[in-house]
Amino acid sequence: MRRGLAIFLLINALIVAWLVRSVYTLLTLLVEDGSADAIHSAEIPAPNSPMIDNMSQYIPKIIHQTYVNESVPEVWREAQRSCIDLHEDYEYKMWTDAKSREFVATEYPSFLNTFDNYSQPIQRADAIRYFVLAHFGGIYIDLDDGCNRRLDPLLSYPAWVRRTAPTGISNDAMGAIPQHPFFLKVIKSLRHYDKNWHLPYITVMYSTGPLFLSVIWKEYMSSGHNIGDGPAGGRVRILMMDDYNRFPWSFFSHHKGSSWHGKDARLIFWMGSHWMMLTAMGFLIAGIIGLGAWWIWGRVLLLGQRKSRRKDGGVWERAVAWSWRGGKGSYELAERHEV
Repeated sequence: MRRGLAIFLLINALIVAWLVRSVYTLLTLLVEDGSADAIHSAEIPAPNSPMIDNMSQYIPKIIHQTYVNESVPEVWREAQRSCIDLHEDYEYKMWTDAKSREFVATEYPSFLNTFDNYSQPIQRADAIRYFVLAHFGGIYIDLDDGCNRRLDPLLSYPAWVRRTAPTGISNDAMGAIPQHPFFLKVIKSLRHYDKNWHLPYITVMYSTGPLFLSVIWKEYMSSGHNIGDGPAGGRVRILMMDDYNRFPWSFFSHHKGSSWHGKDARLIFWMGSHWMMLTAMGFLIAGIIGLGAWWIWGRVLLLGQRKSRRKDGGVWERAVAWSWRGGKGSYELAERHEV
């Protein structure tokens, strides 16, 4: 029984180790706050401050946005116009579905098959923003993000993304110089993460969306490339929530968005708001499964022992049940063993 218990515990330990290894990066995101690479408020001059003119500019003055076509819905036009009006000296690029596909076909033809076969249109909208930042550089802004102030201070960081809640980074506002190593890694990783998780929300989030970007960010930091602040460096700076959109002096203002979310997204959000209850239920179910597995394992061992005893007992009975009567030149039944 002790040997059986040891084998059972070893098998369970291997299963747990494999599961932890499979989701290790996701687990580390739970304790990653981005503070080591944060763009602190003290680094950012006030709007219209003359200090902005003395800051280095690494990122080119380009604003990228994406939509199905040129006809942006009314609900987002105010946000779109706020960014254009505040940045008349910036080049503005609207990446429609047609322009996006043409760009990928011309510049990254090896990715075109993956791009065309994405099951959700938002996956193509996600992917194209990574490609244009890696190729042209500039700042990408979702259509539901309006601009509160000029983005010039953010041009001083060769690459930046924004912190999101509850953990990780988002892909709705980000900037980079052309060919920044982080975004090169992002576009290189897209094909590997192109998997169908059966729930559209999870599939999008983990194949091209913020969860995908957060995982690549953690892998990038672990690789040792997240160092160096100049144009030749590889560090990715983090725009924190306060400077993103929480205050009047923040860079962005948020408008209604997430138009691609479906019923499964509402389920995920419900799970997120009830995570304590679901965690407790998860431990309870895991305990029940563990006890059930131990009971089955014990029964298997018990049946094996019974079969072994019967086999050994039968051999012994046949060996001792008959004795030789030499005088008569024959065998006779001497004793019987009950097994």
